[in-house]
Amino acid sequence: MESDEPRRKGPTRREYVQLGGALAAAGLVAGCAGSADGDGSATATPTDAATPTADATAEPTATPADDGPYSVSMSPVGEVTFESPPETVFTRLTHHADMAFALGRGDDVTAMHAPDYYDALWNQFVERLPGVSLDWTGLYSSWDPDKEVVYELDSDVHLADPAWVTQLDSWDRDDVGEIAENVGPWFGNSLSDRHTEATGEWADGYEYYTLWEQFELVAEAFRERPRYEELAAVRDELLATIEAGLPPEDERPRAVMFSSADLETIYAYTLDNPGFLTAHTRPLAPRDAFDGSVSSGDTVDYETLLEADPDVILYLGGMLPTTDMAEVRSTLESHPVGGEITAVANGRVHPQGARYQGPILNLFQLEMCAKQLYPDAFGAWPTYENGPYPEIPAEEQLFDRQRVAAAIRGEVE
Repeated sequence: MESDEPRRKGPTRREYVQLGGALAAAGLVAGCAGSADGDGSATATPTDAATPTADATAEPTATPADDGPYSVSMSPVGEVTFESPPETVFTRLTHHADMAFALGRGDDVTAMHAPDYYDALWNQFVERLPGVSLDWTGLYSSWDPDKEVVYELDSDVHLADPAWVTQLDSWDRDDVGEIAENVGPWFGNSLSDRHTEATGEWADGYEYYTLWEQFELVAEAFRERPRYEELAAVRDELLATIEAGLPPEDERPRAVMFSSADLETIYAYTLDNPGFLTAHTRPLAPRDAFDGSVSSGDTVDYETLLEADPDVILYLGGMLPTTDMAEVRSTLESHPVGGEITAVANGRVHPQGARYQGPILNLFQLEMCAKQLYPDAFGAWPTYENGPYPEIPAEEQLFDRQRVAAAIRGEVE
């Protein structure tokens, strides 16, 4: 980044659509094959911390001056020096893409995993942010990125975790070093998703961050601390509202989350395991209907679900435009075993968005889960069949959409 003057390196996003579109389908297939995550984000090997001691403390090291080089540290890459704030952003997973979006850089993303899939999903929520738009369609699908394409994208920063990238057969430590030297630095952490162990050369000293700790460091890298502070304040107020309204533990519902493409093969997920994949459910502390007998990502049958007999089912993928929640509920109700599950019988099967969430999706998903799990405390979640995130009356909203939208637009002091 040789100059502070606005410029865009290499081809623009729209100029790159033809190549990105041609490779996106292949990337999506490769990324989702064998996935048990149910939100379009496959897991190769590779879930915010249960206690403060489980996470590294985020300590931004950006210099206070507005001009000239500055440094920010994040595990696993350590200290990274920026000549100027990045303008183009390579990502793999959506927690990083959402961070760029939250900092007003949504249109500067050059690559991400399954871009059309996640563009459709994210826009279900963006619909409720006035004056904000998002378009990730046609980007290069970067689940297993081709190094030559990464060169051609010529991104200022790679919000991706090199410790995860080097788990791919096509990448090694020399490859990520080459890209950092010749294109732009790596500055991402993904193994904090479920506190997955780093492997090889990355194993020693790998640190885990909560979603918002990592977002703070990314904001420092982009010199966007005011945006971060405003959004973090919204989140703090939302968590305070949730904490004040939670009923005693013995009055909380027994819950499960699962995904299924056909409502036959069912992937179950626990709601309180460490990592940012549960950043929207762990603060709400529902009781685990499986009582610890099922690990996150396990396949279960209907008999196992009935034995667990949850009061609430959170259906991962239910917020996708292609999902009809009325049909999901009808299918479960008509199943000879599924229909006997308390959550199904009582109409408490609710949609979910994505577990690889960034700060914006986290705010919406905290609100929706609070209403789905505790309607008496936080107001009932509207009966949802499909379409954008429901319009909730202002007096029943748990966070201020206008305030979030203004932060994304950069209208902060």
